[in-house]
Amino acid sequence: MNKNWKLFFLIEALLSLWLIYELFNNVFTLGVLVAGSLIVIRSKSFKATSKKHMYWLVGGLLVLFSLLSTTAVWMMLICAILFFATIGGKLFSKFDPLHFENAPWQEKEIIVVETTTNLPKNGKRFKRTWLGNERIGNTIYEWDDINFTVFMGDTIVDIGNTLLPKNESYVVIRKGFGKTRILVPAGIGIMVEHSAFKGKVNFEDEIYVLNNESVKLYSKNFDENTRKLKLITNVLIGDLEVISI
Repeated sequence: MNKNWKLFFLIEALLSLWLIYELFNNVFTLGVLVAGSLIVIRSKSFKATSKKHMYWLVGGLLVLFSLLSTTAVWMMLICAILFFATIGGKLFSKFDPLHFENAPWQEKEIIVVETTTNLPKNGKRFKRTWLGNERIGNTIYEWDDINFTVFMGDTIVDIGNTLLPKNESYVVIRKGFGKTRILVPAGIGIMVEHSAFKGKVNFEDEIYVLNNESVKLYSKNFDENTRKLKLITNVLIGDLEVISI
C-alpha cells in the first residue's frame, strides 16, 4: 500500500473519530441513528416482502438522515471524492473487478528474520507502520522477540532462516484486518494463542473457525522440544495460518 492510501485511510480514520464525537454530543442525532438501525434490524423478522421493504426503507432513511446531518460525514465524503478524482484512478488502473486482483488491500508484506552476532539491546528504538507494507529483516540482526501492530494488510513472518535460542521465543501481532502467515522451521515447539472477531486458524492440518472467540493450541511434542515459539495474535477480521517448513 503506497503513501497515498496511507494518508487517505489516516484522514478517514480521524474523521470517523470526529463523527463518533459528534454523535455522542448530539442526543437527537444519536437517537435517530439508533432508531433507524433498530428499524432496519426489525425489518429482517418480517416474512412479507412489502412490509420488510417498507421498514428497511424507513430505517435506512433515518440512518442516512442522521449521518448526513453531521459535519464529519460530509468531510469524509469530500475527502473521498477529492482522493478518487485526483489519484484514485491511477491506483485502480490494474484492478480486476471480477477477481479483485491487484486491489490495494490485497498487497502483502513478508517479514524475513535472520540472525547474526550479539548486538546491544538496551535502548534500541524502531518504528512500525500501522498501514500498508512493512518488511522486517532487510538487514541481518540477532533474533529478538517480534512485537508489532498493523491496521490492515496481509502479513508473512518467515522464521525459516533463524536459529531460535533455547527456551521460549515470542511473536506478538495485533492487527485490524488481513491474513497472517507464520513460517516456522520443523523441530520447534509451537504454542498459538489467537483471538478474532471473525476468522479462521489453520494449524497442523486443522482449521478452527472463530466468531468473537479465542483459542489456544499446542503442537505435538511441545513439552519435549528445547526450543519453543509462542505466537500470540489478535485480529478483528482475518485468518491465521501457521506453516511448518
